[in-house]
Amino acid sequence: MSRTGASADETPEDKKARMDRVIAEAKAKREAKAAAAQSEGAPATGGEAQTATRKEPPGGKSPEVGDPLQSPSQADLEKAAKIAEAKARAAAFKEAAAAKAGVVGAAGGAADAAGAGAPKAPVKKKDEGPKPADASDHALAKRLRERFGEALTGAFTFLGQLSIHVRNSSIVAVCDALRLDAETPFDYLSDLTCVHYPEREDAPFEIVYNLYSISANARVRLKVAANDAEGVESVTGVWPAANWMEREVYDLFGVPFKNHPDLRRLLLPPDWEGHPLRKDYPLEFMENNWTTKHLPEFTDVQREQLEQRRAYGLEILSTPDERRLREIFRGGREPLSLERK
Repeated sequence: MSRTGASADETPEDKKARMDRVIAEAKAKREAKAAAAQSEGAPATGGEAQTATRKEPPGGKSPEVGDPLQSPSQADLEKAAKIAEAKARAAAFKEAAAAKAGVVGAAGGAADAAGAGAPKAPVKKKDEGPKPADASDHALAKRLRERFGEALTGAFTFLGQLSIHVRNSSIVAVCDALRLDAETPFDYLSDLTCVHYPEREDAPFEIVYNLYSISANARVRLKVAANDAEGVESVTGVWPAANWMEREVYDLFGVPFKNHPDLRRLLLPPDWEGHPLRKDYPLEFMENNWTTKHLPEFTDVQREQLEQRRAYGLEILSTPDERRLREIFRGGREPLSLERK
């Protein structure tokens, strides 16, 4: 049996009866104390005198037993004590933090006042990327300048790659000289392409020739400014492989090549309007005169369905597929199957 009189095998009914007895005993003791207090003023005799010696505690009347709000248990008292202790620690921590912040703020203010006139350290700029460097003293550039003089407008190196700018009228002669050069014969035209600079009004296009010397394992890049009216001289007489490359540049950029043996479009239909690799060419698909002339008409619903297929990557943007889809529409079929298996 525990200190409170409860046994390990006590049932809820036994516990209730025990608590009733405890409450009754407490009430009896309280009544006895009250009676003793009332008779304290009268003379006491015998046993009454011993009872009268007990006085009411200075705290006043005790709360009634059994009310948990007025008569807390030992556990409640311990819990309240712990809460009060935690609050005291939190208040002390806040006071210490406020005092520390005040000290630091005062010190920082003093430092700011002392160093108000001191200059700040310069902000370090980000490392700039590589830039082209002048290559006028390059051996190949010197040999070409000795032979062609003002036909070379500049020579630069960028990341170890040599680029030589050549006047439009001298490109064929310079290419032929490089192909037959004794030290580094550039006998292989690895690529011929174009770059569009819309801000250049006189010559918005730059034809780029990437040359390679198989025997010397050397590379050089030639650049020629051109426009879509006069174009540039063809180098198919120097390197026959330039035939298809120049046709591709003509097709996608619109730069003509004079004296080309078969200058016509290579990738797009002959009556296609515009040149897709120019920077002013629209990126999105659009109906034009060629689609209106050669392909059946689309209704608004069919056009919306086709745009949805393109948005989801379900259609390849090429002429045969466009025609196939239009034939599907004309046959009354749906391009997106609704069958469920």
